[in-house]
Amino acid sequence: MAYNAHPNRRDFILPTLSADEANLVAKLNVYAANTLNDVIDHITNKQILQPLNKKEYTIEQLASQLDFSHVKGQLSAKKSLEIAACGRHSILMLGSPGCGKSMLAERLTSIMPALNNAEALESAAIWSLSSNGFSLPQFGKIPFRRPHHSASGIALVGGGSNPKPGEISLAHKGVLFLDELPQFDRKVLEVLREPLETKTINIARANFKVDFPADFQLLAAMNPCPCGNRDNKKVLCKCSPEQIARYLNKLSGPFLDRIDLIVEVPQLDTEELQQLPNGESSAQIKQRVIKAQNIQYDRQNKLNYSLDNNEIDKYCIMESVAKDFLGQITNKLNLSARAYYRLLKVARSIADLDDAELISKQHIAQATQYKRTF
Repeated sequence: MAYNAHPNRRDFILPTLSADEANLVAKLNVYAANTLNDVIDHITNKQILQPLNKKEYTIEQLASQLDFSHVKGQLSAKKSLEIAACGRHSILMLGSPGCGKSMLAERLTSIMPALNNAEALESAAIWSLSSNGFSLPQFGKIPFRRPHHSASGIALVGGGSNPKPGEISLAHKGVLFLDELPQFDRKVLEVLREPLETKTINIARANFKVDFPADFQLLAAMNPCPCGNRDNKKVLCKCSPEQIARYLNKLSGPFLDRIDLIVEVPQLDTEELQQLPNGESSAQIKQRVIKAQNIQYDRQNKLNYSLDNNEIDKYCIMESVAKDFLGQITNKLNLSARAYYRLLKVARSIADLDDAELISKQHIAQATQYKRTF
């Protein structure tokens, strides 16, 4: 038998091109072989291969270089992204072209806690199955996928004759950013409904059935109308009511029901851009997010987005006045059961950021601000 440098590890002999990737797994002795003769020589002790040295990868250093301090103003949008990061909630930003939606979106991963080793390995395994493959510099980087609005259903969810993971799986444990949301084919968006709930995608064909993980955080952005200027105070909107209705109707009610926060991003004028100071750094916001997530793990051993209805009843405890207020809001907005529970989970995240044990009326009110209806 070949020499085992670490008896508690299992031995794997792999082609040289794949060995470094497998060596990321801690409990493996990985040997790189160029030919089958190398493998035979090793197992017969004729020419023993040496296990690859384990390398230390500092995941924290792979965080996004984009920073929220570069974004002036937009306090409401920044706060909504902080809440979304805290509980891993889905979020939609609504605003005119050039108001900063994409700039904000690109910085979401900079306030998200680093992946742990298990999450990094899960992400690497999925990328290894993809058409582009996995490269070592990717290891530990929070996925941020930004498919074009012309992407097909297969590109988004995966599949094909030789099934490959799609964008929602490549965004596993990270962010799926859908810019120009209504420009996506409605049928393509509808296929996201199930994985947004189950965090997995099931692909069934005549000759195979495959499940890919899809625990992604949905981040979307859109204009308020086809021309983008409906809410612009300086530019006249040229869209008719019928055009606006057709544009917004591309997003179905059940799909919007699965979006936890909807926030308006206003257009800043030149004077505001010149006079406003830089905002908080991503590092400052991230510290609050990490603290709030630690509260969630200590309380329920998971983040708020993944609470089921029974767990919501157990962990999302409200003050009596907050409970009455939520009942009024539910009736006034005619919220579905799904929207009700999602609003409560957002309120729980807001309370966690405030380090509050009970959800207050103020937390419910703030969560309701993000339940805009079209």
